[in-house]
Amino acid sequence: MLDPAPPLGLEAEDEDLSFAQDLRLLAEEARALAQAELAFQKARAAYVSAELRAITLLGMLGAVFVFFALMALVVGFVIALGSVLGPWAAMAAGTLIIGGIALALLLLARARMRRMRTVLSAGDS
Repeated sequence: MLDPAPPLGLEAEDEDLSFAQDLRLLAEEARALAQAELAFQKARAAYVSAELRAITLLGMLGAVFVFFALMALVVGFVIALGSVLGPWAAMAAGTLIIGGIALALLLLARARMRRMRTVLSAGDS
């Protein structure tokens, strides 16, 4: 009868390893695996950190440009209405329209907040 082939990485003379030696080898391999996993997670965290910085910067710049675009829209709206309603009425109309939009958005946000609280409080029960 043929002896089975030794596991990969073990020589024929290594077959007589004691149980304690097997455990030591297993612990060393587990330690190496844990160190490799830790290094991998550190590299992932560093990558995510760098990308989040870039994403945050790009998002902030985008928000600034959106703000300026909206301001240009508002100024253009008031100037366009100025020839129809007069400058003071155009300013009032622009303020009321923008205020109405802002109020509608805030009411929608409040409704969503209440809905979220309801869902989260139902999950606690």
